[in-house]
Parts: sequence; C-alpha cells; structure tokens
Amino acid sequence: MAYIEIINASKTYANRQVLEKVNLSIDEGEFVSVVGYSGSGKTTLIGLASGLFAATGGQILINGQPVNGFAEKAAIVFQNYSLLPWFSALENVRLAVESAYPDWTKDKTRQQAERYLEMVGLGNAFAKRPSQLSGGMRQRVAIARAFAIEPRVLFLDEPFGALDALTRANLQQELARMCSAVGGAVTTLMITNSVEEAILLSDRIVPLSRGPRATLGAAIDVPLPKPRSADLLMHDDGAIHIQARIIEFLTGFSQSAGSSAAPGRHSPAVGCVAQEAKI
Repeated sequence: MAYIEIINASKTYANRQVLEKVNLSIDEGEFVSVVGYSGSGKTTLIGLASGLFAATGGQILINGQPVNGFAEKAAIVFQNYSLLPWFSALENVRLAVESAYPDWTKDKTRQQAERYLEMVGLGNAFAKRPSQLSGGMRQRVAIARAFAIEPRVLFLDEPFGALDALTRANLQQELARMCSAVGGAVTTLMITNSVEEAILLSDRIVPLSRGPRATLGAAIDVPLPKPRSADLLMHDDGAIHIQARIIEFLTGFSQSAGSSAAPGRHSPAVGCVAQEAKI
C-alpha cells in the first residue's frame, strides 16, 4: 500500500481553482518529484500533501490515515529557509527536536541537533545566527533541522530555488547523501521547476500541467543508479530521454493552452525550457 496517497484532490481559492482532481501515490521510502512551471500550483500541492492546509475536494492519506493538520513524523524544507533569526543555528535545530521529542532531556536534544548540523558540514557554526550565515549555510541548517527529527516523511518545497548554481549543486548532493545516510526509509515528495534537479534526486517524476485547474501527468520512472551526477545527466541516454519526455509534456500543455507558436516550433519561453531544463 502506498505511504502517501493523494486522491482526487482539488483546491480552490476564492473563485479560482488551482488544482483539479490530482491523484498521486508514493510508496514508502520512495523519492518522488513534481515538476511544473512557476505558478502552476506546485506549492499548493505540497501544502495539501503535508496538511499545511485543507483540500477543497478529495482526500489525502499518509500511512493509511487521513491528514488533518500537519502530518505526524513529517518535516518540510522551504525555499526561504524559515529560520528564527534571533536564535543560533544550533537552537533552530534543537527547538525542532524538542518539539518532536518532548520527553527528551535538554542534553539529548542538543546532541541530536549537533549531530545533524555536523552531518551538513556546519560543525563550526553552532553559535551563528542566520544573519551571519550565507544562503547556502542557512539552507543547510534547514535541512539539518528537517532530518534531526528523524522524519518518516519529507516534503521539499523548491528547497534550492533561491541559491546560486554552485551552492545548489552542492546541496543537491548533500540532500541525496542525507536521504541515504539516515536510519529507516524517508518517503520524500519534492516540488521543483528544475527538470535536472528532479532527475538527479528522484525515483519517479510527475509533471504538473499549467494552472489554473492544474493536474498531474503520468509518472515517469528514473531507473538510473544512485548517486547521480550532473555529468551523468548530460551524457546518459536514459537521462536525456527522461528529460525530453518531461519537457514534451510541459511544453505540450503550454502550446495547447494557447501558445501562438506554430506546430513543431518552440516559443522563446519553451526554448528556454529545452535549453536549461528549468521552468
């Protein structure tokens, strides 16, 4: 049985329907990415899946139980870090551990926070506040905070979208390592507008059509050995084929939604997608 099930989920804000009859099943321990254009409803989808807000219609299940409020034993990493600016890196992580494990002693929660900060390479930054850290270091704190509660489910809301290319590449590898290093299976749902990032990290990729009334396309398996590298994605025929299928779905929806490009040709925006594998 799937660990996360999204069944005919819809979401409407005021009179605008953002998502319509979205269906997605994610097995335990699986890493699934949803790829779509900015503004297509990806953040809304992960908000529904995690229980941050309720669906207008349909149902969300995690481990067979309806989601009512933020999912139990779940963690989420946002694009904008979401760190408390008046606390140190250590305290930002420790507070999350304390909330997840209220029966633990202060020493145990501190040791857990230190362990995961060291895992993301911040062993020398325990006392630094977010304002004293670079963007990449702040996101490392956010990743450490998510893993420190030892979640069963991990939600990633474009976690590297605000970072420069080099930092983004480094943290992608860090995240892949963390997912394989922690004990037990971590079921992961990530949303991203980077096709390359999705292929680099995922077991399956699901494209999301343009909104409004966005819906999911057919899932695409990524049967490439892990860990993966950016160089592999550039030269592996399987990776190139997967990338082409995702872009074909997304640009096909773009053109069918009213693009003025002639059949068989790309508009400038579509050309950027094909060139950069990012939407």
